[in-house]
Amino acid sequence: MSLLPYKPPKTLRPLFIIHYAPLLLIIMIGPQTALFNVWQLPFPQWPTIITGSVIFLAGTLLYFKWEIFWHKTYHGQLVTTGICSTIRHAHYTSLLIIGFGLAFFFYSIAAVLLATVAIPIMIISILDEEKRLIEQYGDQYKTYMKQTPWRLIPHLF
Repeated sequence: MSLLPYKPPKTLRPLFIIHYAPLLLIIMIGPQTALFNVWQLPFPQWPTIITGSVIFLAGTLLYFKWEIFWHKTYHGQLVTTGICSTIRHAHYTSLLIIGFGLAFFFYSIAAVLLATVAIPIMIISILDEEKRLIEQYGDQYKTYMKQTPWRLIPHLF
């Protein structure tokens, strides 16, 4: 018997795995900045670390808000309410915010570069996922796309 009720799908899309890679690398490489005193950002250290902490906490709050909403709401149907009525991919948004927050918290140029690399990876993941959602939900998803035009950031993308 498993301690967690989660069962991963039998096939994981490679993009699903890849879009977590920059975040994991940020967590692994970011602390090296302080440990070896390398790759430091050219900004005042403590304000940058505090700002990174705030950004990280905001991203974490968004992630858990989405996660709790998703688990309470999703039962196989297309979810278009709650946070999903503002942006279509809150999960990806939260991961990007968390990544940039950690990068600034770690005060690391390398981590900021990894967070920046994550942006096109997330966009590619979103475009791939939306193709699958159109296949799964058809016109219902196309209507949702028109009603909620923002994928990641309202009024930007």
